[in-house]
Amino acid sequence: MTDIFDELQWRGLVAQTTDEAALREALASGPVTVYCGFDPSAPSLHFGNFVQLSVLRRMQQAGHHVICLVGGSTGLIGDPKPDAERVLQDKDTIARSVERIQRLVGPLLDFEGDNAAELVNNLDWTAPLSALDFLRDVGQHFRVNQMIRKEAVARRLESEQGISYTEFSYQILQAMDYLELYRSRRCVLQIGGSDQWGNITAGVDLVHRVEGATVHALATPLLVDSEGRKFGKSEGNAVWLSADMTSPYAFYQYFLNVEDASVVTMLKALTDRTMDEIAELEKQVAEEPYRRTAQRTLAADVTTRVHGADATRSVQAASEALFGKGDLADLTEATLRDATTELAGADVPVGTPVVEALVATGLVESRNAARRVIGEGGASVNNVKVSDVEAVLAEGDFLHGVAAVLKRGRRNLAAARRA
Repeated sequence: MTDIFDELQWRGLVAQTTDEAALREALASGPVTVYCGFDPSAPSLHFGNFVQLSVLRRMQQAGHHVICLVGGSTGLIGDPKPDAERVLQDKDTIARSVERIQRLVGPLLDFEGDNAAELVNNLDWTAPLSALDFLRDVGQHFRVNQMIRKEAVARRLESEQGISYTEFSYQILQAMDYLELYRSRRCVLQIGGSDQWGNITAGVDLVHRVEGATVHALATPLLVDSEGRKFGKSEGNAVWLSADMTSPYAFYQYFLNVEDASVVTMLKALTDRTMDEIAELEKQVAEEPYRRTAQRTLAADVTTRVHGADATRSVQAASEALFGKGDLADLTEATLRDATTELAGADVPVGTPVVEALVATGLVESRNAARRVIGEGGASVNNVKVSDVEAVLAEGDFLHGVAAVLKRGRRNLAAARRA
């Protein structure tokens, strides 16, 4: 790699820029200040935000100064959705989300040393601004005919519901962030997802109109699977970075189960693996896909980055133990809970016959099928084969008093959770 821009391109993290040649020159000629904004409309960051944090971290490692902006003011408004008006959240809820996100970002960037990252909240410069000052000093620089061309705005204007002035003003508020950071910190680069391009370029234009300065923008592509679906979504639920919203075990399993066609793309975008390392992993995907070496590497690297090495070791141990390569009794109660929560299962009391537990958890369709599986040696409780069709789940089978892990065959697992 000759510079940071080349690396970002190789890693598939450049979808578009305002002026590639000018941006390359700015990055190569000395440290620049770059920022990315994060929306606190939810109490956690998610997979898509992690992509942006990865770009910020690479920028910081290359010697550039990075700013992580949490939208305490923009979160009160909400970026317009293309299909419906947002339900506005109250100020206390947004404030709590801002605090949680600030804590979450801490381990993901370097906030110490000579080139420490900065964490800012746009409520600090938006709250003191009066409505008249906002309209006179900022609003005059925006043209409505340009604002309505934004895709989400255009779609809402075509709908019966229309769009409120509140949401329509969102792009002005976000543009103000760029102007403020340019004035106070000489920030000359904003990054964000390609779905935010309209808001990002609004800031570029505002800085140019007000200050006469040229600043830059870089959008990352939305990572999608082989069928064009966005990563980070599973049945409508985001993969959160906060452990209390997506457990470290579920987080690890998500990346462990990435399809072969997408794993190399994600290794490039989300890990620090070198070109040679990724080339070797790509070769293994092609020649020995059943080993899932690339997926294991991806899951371990990303989980360690977000949750720490100890959490990764715990979830790896749980993953191995569930499939008979470790002792389930050695798992901590928290890890066991996380792991069994991800399994299909049912609540059953102590003393429940294993035959009935197999049916209740959905591993078999009937008692006769359960007896047949046990008779053929295909059922186990906590990785111990069950040979007696009259066996029951004893007190000690519920590990940590939480759950017993039932298995049919090698790969079919379920959790009998203590009722």
